[in-house]
Amino acid sequence: MGRLRTAADRRRDAEFEAFTAGAAGRLLHVATLLAGEPRAAARLLDAALARTYADWYRMRGEDPYAYTRAELVRRFAHRPWRHRPRCGPLARLGTQERLVVVLGLYECVAEEQTAAQLGLPVDRVHALCLRAVARLRSPPPGKAASHSGYRTSVG
Repeated sequence: MGRLRTAADRRRDAEFEAFTAGAAGRLLHVATLLAGEPRAAARLLDAALARTYADWYRMRGEDPYAYTRAELVRRFAHRPWRHRPRCGPLARLGTQERLVVVLGLYECVAEEQTAAQLGLPVDRVHALCLRAVARLRSPPPGKAASHSGYRTSVG
């Protein structure tokens, strides 16, 4: 026999459904930036949302979006190296660089908060961000830099 659902369980479910309805799109975008491919991003987000749901009662007073984003970051940061993203706009970045860029430039998380979340010194986070942005601005290895965007040959 299944246990009877209490009013508190129904309230938790309704609160969580409202949260996911409002935040799932943006969280999926964050997960996609981290994972690099949609299927991996969906798996990453599903795991983070499952953890958020399991901890919903203990989160009273906490921001559920920040909690879920932190879970995304934790799960991405601790993935085996063989699962490093190979596609997407941030594919040339390492794990820490990717995390710093997504948190700092997309999510607008302060360097101090990013450093605390990743367990790094603030100056290391700043250096990682500068290096990542420089890497993203430079042409990929093996590609010629084209400044005009127009074809130079006729034919």
